[in-house]
Amino acid sequence: MDRVRTIDWRDDHIVAIDQTKLPGELVEMAILTVEDLVDAIKRLAIRGAPALGAAGALGAALAARQAPEHRDRELADLRKSRPTAVNLAWGVDRAAARLGEGPDAVLDEARKVLEEDAVRNRRLGERGADWLAAEVTDHLTVQTHCNAGALACVEWGTALGVVRALHERGRLGHVYVDETRPLLQGSRLTSWELTELGIDHTLVVDAAAATVLARGLANAVVVGADRITANGDVVNKIGTFPLALAAARANVPFVVAAPESTVDPTIPAGHQVEIEVRDGAEVLAIGGLPGTPTLNYAFDVTPADLVTAIVTEDRIVRPALGERPA
Repeated sequence: MDRVRTIDWRDDHIVAIDQTKLPGELVEMAILTVEDLVDAIKRLAIRGAPALGAAGALGAALAARQAPEHRDRELADLRKSRPTAVNLAWGVDRAAARLGEGPDAVLDEARKVLEEDAVRNRRLGERGADWLAAEVTDHLTVQTHCNAGALACVEWGTALGVVRALHERGRLGHVYVDETRPLLQGSRLTSWELTELGIDHTLVVDAAAATVLARGLANAVVVGADRITANGDVVNKIGTFPLALAAARANVPFVVAAPESTVDPTIPAGHQVEIEVRDGAEVLAIGGLPGTPTLNYAFDVTPADLVTAIVTEDRIVRPALGERPA
């Protein structure tokens, strides 16, 4: 995944990998309007908290070239296109803060967001690898959920950034990848990234995730996050909470790797976060009976007392010991 950035600016528009096409083909799409960007985000062609932050900033750069009466509406639509992940609105607001200086200043800020993302996630990965290597003296066998690799960021990865750093040090034994329903971001995206990196891994269905830990097959869990509240609650892809429960039962460290931009000090606790509910067709598409009522939560909340460590580019916070990130 060092070959091309997940999302970038080229000439006068956004370019991004269409993540709905993977693993079958690696396709880069051109995004010329904010409306097209909102569509790409909603259909998960662009996804992952840090990548959404970059998309928000680049979207502000696109909007800055519009007339003010259109620009404000487009920025509002972009901010709310996926409500749970805090990074999207953060990226929009950071770049849009320079609207008074003109479109070039907004684009300059958006480019800074991209460059900083690449640097911060490499630093985060090394910090997480340091901590895990000290906590677990054996070769690390890691379980992960959803996709928190380069595809979820600009070019490196958060949870998979930690995995990559461990692999480069010769400390990684194996990775267990949860498939992650309903869109199979683990089996489609994480498995693809690990294959590209030459990292040994095994795919398991979500219903077997707890059994992997109960049988002692993994000695660490590393996941990403879409929002971390002030008290240390972690909002991440649906299925993370039961994985944290299983990790606690198995006495296995449950580590959350996320940049500082994912920490939201404005929300005290996870139950106050708006949880996105997606179209039930995503569930019914794989063996479901058409017309069956669904409840398709996109995210869940892992309470702080189940989180062994939150690793960012700047620090390590231990919520289970009462430490708070904000």
